[in-house]
Amino acid sequence: MKNLFVSMFLMTIFASSAQLKTVTYSDESQKLEGLLSNPKKINSRKAGILLLPAWMGIDNNAKENAAELAKMGYITFVADIYGVDKRPTSQKQAGEMSGYFKKNYLEYQKRIQLALDQLIKAGANPEKIAVIGYCFGGTGAVEAARSNLKVNGVVSFHGGLGRDASRTIEKINPKVLILQGADDMYVPEADVKAFQDEMRTAKADWQMVYYANSVHGFTHKDAGSDNSKGMAYNEKAAKRSWIAMSDFFNEIFQ
Repeated sequence: MKNLFVSMFLMTIFASSAQLKTVTYSDESQKLEGLLSNPKKINSRKAGILLLPAWMGIDNNAKENAAELAKMGYITFVADIYGVDKRPTSQKQAGEMSGYFKKNYLEYQKRIQLALDQLIKAGANPEKIAVIGYCFGGTGAVEAARSNLKVNGVVSFHGGLGRDASRTIEKINPKVLILQGADDMYVPEADVKAFQDEMRTAKADWQMVYYANSVHGFTHKDAGSDNSKGMAYNEKAAKRSWIAMSDFFNEIFQ
């Protein structure tokens, strides 16, 4: 029985991975490799989703969600933010590398735009695009809105919301959906308040949803279940946030 379960699990992973195609692109001399997930049946609007991974780069969470989005009919591209020769091998490295892009947000925005170009090149309708991101990628989704990338909306799953107070607040055009764990210690209350004030000043169309008993990384199945560690999977919150995202897509892709 155990061997049968393992075999079925591996077959499921293989089936999901089979939908993903490696796409090579670049930022000047930096080689990048993203993943393209093409649906068997594309939605009528040819809407596309740009997925920004968490701080460890393109992980299983990103791959699984890209495959699920393809099942929903969305052309999906998973961005490579770091580069093929810059994959973090530890949380310490991931913290340093993601921290660099958070600080140098213009470079982050550029890498997001380059990935967006690949999504459109793959056939997504440039008039029907959303950016979603997880953790560090959620921060990137917010940056996509701040820089007014030509997208209909952005979704941040347990992403950082901080912003250098010296940055000028511009009007934000994309619609914004923020999905947060109610007990996320990595997103301070001060950042939440500042973000909400920013959204008001930017005259953004924004929503923020909190999920009970949820901490950072609540969508990541490999995060364990111990909330006291600050990062843990919460199945209920993961399912609810996915539904919220799906409803958001139905609105912005009308």
